[in-house]
Amino acid sequence: MQIDAHQHFWNPARGDYDWMPKDDPILARVYAPADLAPELAAHGIDRTVLVQAAASVNETEYMLGIADATPSVAAVVGWVDFERPSDRAVLERLAAHPRFVGVRPMIQDIPDDDWMLRDNVQWGFRALVELGLTFDALGFPRHLGNFLKIMTRHPDLRVVVDHCMKPRIRNHSPESFRHWAEGMARIARETGAFCKLSGLVTEAGAGWSMDDLRPYADHVLAEFGPERIMWGSDWPVCRLRCEYGRWRAAAEALCAELDAAQKARIFGGSAAAFYGIED
Repeated sequence: MQIDAHQHFWNPARGDYDWMPKDDPILARVYAPADLAPELAAHGIDRTVLVQAAASVNETEYMLGIADATPSVAAVVGWVDFERPSDRAVLERLAAHPRFVGVRPMIQDIPDDDWMLRDNVQWGFRALVELGLTFDALGFPRHLGNFLKIMTRHPDLRVVVDHCMKPRIRNHSPESFRHWAEGMARIARETGAFCKLSGLVTEAGAGWSMDDLRPYADHVLAEFGPERIMWGSDWPVCRLRCEYGRWRAAAEALCAELDAAQKARIFGGSAAAFYGIED
């Protein structure tokens, strides 16, 4: 089973995509299942994980409605307000949906880098553990230390690092690479977290090459291993740099030296195991 472990659908007219430039010709348009279906068919993708793109419960419910009507969507990663302990009831309600698997606070957009360490949001991490739900860690390299603290504080929390924690590929320097690499290595070695091989082309420059991506992919592969890595398209965000097929081909090239079982794990098995996706 081939799984795209990270993709989005959205309709900007809904009004809660606060991060989205309103005049962006690529992003600021409707993306629906019919738009992605040809790509899935062309590349033999059986199922996908639909991930939140707005900090609202309403968007999560919108995605669950799409999942109900779209057989290819195997799982939905949504959102609840960690600053509202009363949202425990919302989380319990969402968890009753068979395709709701976890949440993703949009930590990369929160001004306070220490937000995730606040006492008033810890209930959210505890609730995820208690309800058997997952946590997608969305941030930048500067958040690596705090994510490690959260994973250590909540050792039973099932975490996947989104987009390899968005390394600074287009502004690469030995210092920035070392900081990112050391932080990722600590998470890989000291926790059971998984990592999404996704988002690298978006963090690269417009004229990216395989040589730009390879040091970052190689480091993640070496530290997490295929058993804890899952490929995701990050479509349609990937379209800022390339179309679905080019990123898929690049990811396959980055994994070319692995054996068939390891590739099967990265391109389907890890996501199935982490999110509980069945054939």
